[in-house]
Amino acid sequence: MKALVISGGGSKGAFAGGVAQFLIEELGREYDIFVGTSTGSLLISHLALGKIDKIKNIYSSVDEHSIFSVCPYKIRKKYGADIITLNHFNILKNFIKGKKTFGESENLRKLIGNSITRDEFDELKASNRNVVVTVSNLSLNQVEYKSINDFGYEEFLDWIWISSNYTPFMSLVRKNGCEYADGGLGSLVPIEEAIQLGATEVDVVVLHTEVSFYNKMPSRNAFELLTSMFTFVLERIENQNIRIGKLVANQRDVIINLYYTPTILTTNSLIFNKEKMTRWWKRGYLYAKNKNTESMPIQPEKQE
Repeated sequence: MKALVISGGGSKGAFAGGVAQFLIEELGREYDIFVGTSTGSLLISHLALGKIDKIKNIYSSVDEHSIFSVCPYKIRKKYGADIITLNHFNILKNFIKGKKTFGESENLRKLIGNSITRDEFDELKASNRNVVVTVSNLSLNQVEYKSINDFGYEEFLDWIWISSNYTPFMSLVRKNGCEYADGGLGSLVPIEEAIQLGATEVDVVVLHTEVSFYNKMPSRNAFELLTSMFTFVLERIENQNIRIGKLVANQRDVIINLYYTPTILTTNSLIFNKEKMTRWWKRGYLYAKNKNTESMPIQPEKQE
């Protein structure tokens, strides 16, 4: 059984889409299992359906307004660079309403509902493909994996949304008596889960460079400090997930093919820039193409 695993990474999910497009359309990979975290969860349903152009168009047009009903930050240009600061007015307004987070992502839930129709859900559920999203149960302090096989239409879309909620900047969702947040808080690269589900070969898209190439500049404001802290924590979780995944794969003779981003795409994946995300999709496609071309054995020339 083959599995496709896509890590979390916010706007960098566009790169993962490009990688997946090459693997599915050009290499003809047919996956039995799709496991995603955060932005990976947003991709996998469409990839499992083969609706690659549809999800590509979504990732090529999404912006902050498509995601946030209450955006907790502001973006301004300074010397050609994006400077992000907290939107104190929106944050204060959210807290006055009794919310627990800086921002709200109700628009993302609407986008998910508009992009995955009930007919598409039924088609996917009737297939033999297992689509699984990762969520973090903050009440029980555990990671949970939600399979399309166990839920109806609206509930499964809720789990996709919850998996993508980068708390505390996005919504904290209370469901079944528990508080849930982004799956990446516990399992950013869910390789182990794909193996537990029976995968014997796993293609993994990791939305981070294999080696850290940069020294971050000092934080200029509270927002940059918060995102730097979360990036630090998530990178540790990512490294741990990959190590454990490799260990389990070695014990069970499972093949793992890792696709990292070859360069740093962005230092803040909460910035959703249409032009950049369109380029990242293309770069992901070309990267997967080059990686697989390099790994192909050279065929000997035929003798006349």
